[in-house]
Amino acid sequence: METITYHGFDGCPLYAVSLGSGPHLVLLHGGGPDHHSLVPLAERLADRHTIVLPDVRGYGRSVCADPARHTWTQYSDDVAALLDHLGEQRAVVGGTGLGATITQRICLEHPGRVRAAILISVEDIEDDEAKQAEIAFMDAFAERVRTGGIEAAWAPVLPELAPVIGALVRDAIPRSDPASIAAAAAIGHDRSFRSVDELAAITAPTLVFPGMDERHPATLAENAARVIPDGRLAPASLSSTLRTAEDLADAFAPAIRRFLAELHGH
Repeated sequence: METITYHGFDGCPLYAVSLGSGPHLVLLHGGGPDHHSLVPLAERLADRHTIVLPDVRGYGRSVCADPARHTWTQYSDDVAALLDHLGEQRAVVGGTGLGATITQRICLEHPGRVRAAILISVEDIEDDEAKQAEIAFMDAFAERVRTGGIEAAWAPVLPELAPVIGALVRDAIPRSDPASIAAAAAIGHDRSFRSVDELAAITAPTLVFPGMDERHPATLAENAARVIPDGRLAPASLSSTLRTAEDLADAFAPAIRRFLAELHGH
């Protein structure tokens, strides 16, 4: 596994790892874990692709303790900066949860950079009332990080999440910077989308895997797959039987391999 260090367009130092050989596939982790959560999935895809796993700004070794620098456009630009660093004009981009939202944003903000998209456990698109609740939720989370630490901040949240997400979050806590994690919660104040209809502007072929909790509703994923012109719903979804990063890889790798093979015509 190779280490990649690069900078966002704002100069923030960022970190990723890569493995495998072939065309680049960038996979972005969810909010809470870091790149380690996707290593088993990357290993199952690395025979035909170079898999690049960033630590999303704020997580893992991509430390960013300035709340003002946590916006969807900033996260999207970070992926563009990574592609610039790799010398790639276009690549397949995908992610889980937070990483899926970043993938959707880069499809819209940098459409020429995305050859195809993979969305795993798509995050909810809230109405105005739900968005206010999300802001309050994220602000309270950040305050718990600042006063009690990351583990205390996650304690009331983890029971509501899919078991595998909880396991990946717990695994990442010792590698996380508290000030950076608290700052990353400021993303709650930025709105990713107002309606699923905005996803109709995504032109890249897109594979969508449903989530399984109220923050990652399966019905939203199904709607997204319908709205995206070249969208398709994957035959697998997040479920309570998935417990580890290995389980997640086993569940999703076959459909991703088929999708990538169709893209490359073999």
